[in-house]
Amino acid sequence: MATRRSGTWMTVTEFCAEMVISRSTFDDWRAKGRAPKAVRLPNGSLRIKRTDFENWLDTLEADAA
Repeated sequence: MATRRSGTWMTVTEFCAEMVISRSTFDDWRAKGRAPKAVRLPNGSLRIKRTDFENWLDTLEADAA
């Protein structure tokens, strides 16, 4: 398991790169409620808390087991 870095945030581009998916796939997952929780900043961009991403991955791994 990756080292958890509390308080760090990922951009959607970073999330997509780490998951090796397109932005449209992220948008589709988000619309279907399948993506990790994201926060919309005042400038309109989205950020994903690193710990939320890691917890989301843990859930996916548990569901696959």
